[in-house]
Amino acid sequence: MKCPFCNSEDTRVIDSRPADDNSSIRRRRLCDECGKRFTTYEKVESIPLIVIKKDNSREQYDRSKIEAGVLGACHKRPISINQINELIDDVETEIFGKEEKEIPSSEIGEIVMNKLQDLDEVAYVRFASVYREFKDVNTFMNELKKILDK
Repeated sequence: MKCPFCNSEDTRVIDSRPADDNSSIRRRRLCDECGKRFTTYEKVESIPLIVIKKDNSREQYDRSKIEAGVLGACHKRPISINQINELIDDVETEIFGKEEKEIPSSEIGEIVMNKLQDLDEVAYVRFASVYREFKDVNTFMNELKKILDK
């Protein structure tokens, strides 16, 4: 790290601690050349995740969209808000674990459906009916048969 006073590259860290927001590290440095002290902040660089929509448009990932879909599917079901938040956290862990810069919305939808199926079958069918855009009763019945055959 270059000294902001004399531009020397001979600096060292004399103190490190979490910054006020706990999302970065505050470092006090000392320049070996001029003896002056200065502060730097180190923060994790976050790469925004881009979602590729069905129409091939792209938008930044938004947790609230998954939240809205899951909340709608779980409406009037015996599922706590903690279970819903845990499900969404699991979905995000899986999505961000792929370490991709772009992800198709269809892949996110499938991950959500898999998690919902384990949580509550009615919520799963509700989500699937919107997500897969069931056109008629037969498509809906086919999805129900898949659940019943397990």
